[in-house]
Amino acid sequence: MDDETAIEVTGESIEDAVAEGLDRLGVSRSEVDIEVLEEDSDGLEGPAVVRLSLKAGNSSSERRAEAGWGDDEEEDEDVFLPAEHFAELKGDDSDDNPMVAIARTTVKTLLEMMNISARVVTRMGEPDEEQRLPVVLVDILGNDLSILLGRRAETLNALQFITRLIVGKELGKSISINIDVQGYRARQEIRLRQLARNIARQAIETGRTQSLEPMAPNERRIIHLELRDHAEVFTESVGEGNRRKVTIVPK
Repeated sequence: MDDETAIEVTGESIEDAVAEGLDRLGVSRSEVDIEVLEEDSDGLEGPAVVRLSLKAGNSSSERRAEAGWGDDEEEDEDVFLPAEHFAELKGDDSDDNPMVAIARTTVKTLLEMMNISARVVTRMGEPDEEQRLPVVLVDILGNDLSILLGRRAETLNALQFITRLIVGKELGKSISINIDVQGYRARQEIRLRQLARNIARQAIETGRTQSLEPMAPNERRIIHLELRDHAEVFTESVGEGNRRKVTIVPK
C-alpha cells in the first residue's frame, strides 16, 4: 500500500481520531495499521493526530480497501447476491449487435464444456474510457456457481480473459468483456464505488493526489466512472501492467 493512500486524522483523543479514520475508510480496526503522529502528554486525553493505512495483503478482511477482495474460498462462498435480486434482469437477446450475440454464445459454449447449467444474460455497458473500448456485460445466473469463482476470483478472471480473446478474434477487433457470476462483481462494484468516494474526500481534504492500490482494468473502470462527474477531483491511471493503478487528483 502506497503511503499516499494513508489517512491522517485529528481528534480530541487517540481513540476519537482512530474512530473517525475507520469511519472514513469504512473498515474495521483489524484491517489497518495505526501510527500515532501527535498526542497529548498522557497519550489518551487531548488532541491527537493518527495515520491509518490499509494493511497490504489483508486476507481476512471482508472489505480490503473497500474493494471486497477475499483470499479464501470459504469467504468467496458467501459473496453471491440472492437469486431474487436478478429476477428482472434483462439482456439484449437479439442478434442485431454482434458483440452481444457472440459474447453470449461464447460464454454458453464454455459453460457447456464445463458441464455447468446456468442462465446467461448479455448487454452493452458503459464504454471503457481508459482503453476506449466497447464493453459487453455478461451475467451468469443460477445455483451452485461457486466453481466459477475460484480463489480470489481466479477462475472467473480466467473465464473472462478467454471469452475476451475468443470474442475479439471472432469480431476482428478488441473489446472489453466484464463477466459477473450471481452478483459477485456487483458487490465488488458497490465497495469500489464507496472506496472512490472515500478517497476522493481525502484528496479534497488534504489537497493532495491520492493513489489506490493496483487494480484490474474492470476495477479501475469503476473508479473512473464513479468520479468522472465529480466537481472537485478527477482520476488518472498510472503505471504499467499489473502495477497499473488509479490516482485521484484534486482539481
